Amino acid sequence: VIFHFANTLNPWEVALLAGAGSVLGDYIIFRFLRDKIFEELAPIFNQFGGRYLRKILRTPYFAWLAPVLGALIIASPFPDEIGIGLLGFSRLKNWQFLFVSFILNFAGIFAIVSLSKIS
Repeated sequence: VIFHFANTLNPWEVALLAGAGSVLGDYIIFRFLRDKIFEELAPIFNQFGGRYLRKILRTPYFAWLAPVLGALIIASPFPDEIGIGLLGFSRLKNWQFLFVSFILNFAGIFAIVSLSKIS
């Protein structure tokens, strides 16, 4: 749909509106993952080696790698759920997530729309 909109509309407008819509969907998923899923998975996490996994999750490498991987996944045309989950692990505040998600979605959609104009 976005590809076809790019043929008739300005690429900046398409990317702006589609990025805003993507942020709404991503924020709903982000809140659901943070509030519900992580709490429900905690007992399973603790049962299957939670102590060792907790050590891995608290390493400095994971602390910067998770948000970077999450950002790359969100900016790509792949589904955003894994990236949102990785950003949820990183303990971003809501406003930070909204800002990062909008910038990444806007950039990814603008790249696709711009490439569609070339072909």
